Amino acid sequence: MSDDIRSEAGFLVLADISGFTAFVVGTELEHGAQVTGVLLEAVMRRLAPPLEIQELEGDAVFAIGADGALPDGSVLPALLADAFGVFKEEQRRMAGDESCACRACRDIPKLDLKVVVHHGHFARQTVGGRARVAGPDVILVHRLLKNPVGGSAYLLLTGSALERVGMDPVASGMRQHFVSYPHLGEVPCFVADLQPLGRRDLAAASVLAA
Repeated sequence: MSDDIRSEAGFLVLADISGFTAFVVGTELEHGAQVTGVLLEAVMRRLAPPLEIQELEGDAVFAIGADGALPDGSVLPALLADAFGVFKEEQRRMAGDESCACRACRDIPKLDLKVVVHHGHFARQTVGGRARVAGPDVILVHRLLKNPVGGSAYLLLTGSALERVGMDPVASGMRQHFVSYPHLGEVPCFVADLQPLGRRDLAAASVLAA
């Protein structure tokens, strides 16, 4: 076994643009890519630090927050609410620019953001000179992007993530779901709509659970 593989525990976060595929397929290539690039960059700047951007995966930002670097998980809900806030600010700014009437620019308001968070274990390794994380929990957080939850702007926390951040699911109005994936089993999840939920709401829910 290679000595450069290290096992750690921490948060695994995916911030994914809802409506991305329809937007990219149905709009002008240059402006469509520019719009989604600006939105993803805004989210990345807000998440890191304290999170570590692991990879940009087409329509999603994959970030990790190792327990050693993020010992207080209660800061995460407000951070994610802020990331959603900057996404919406950039979206409104670009949608308000009337200098271009192409379909990509007209369809900016159709985009949204969903955030999936899991707390688990992952192995850091270097493959072909590129750093990456791997393991069953990494697979799980990616699978969670495909779920039966309705809506396009929501925060989904697995049971392990909810416990780590100390949120009160009742105070934050979260809905409980159970999802199941082959080889990964059943996963309890808690979902909150991001549209009406702000930084104060998420922070207050964390405090109430402390």
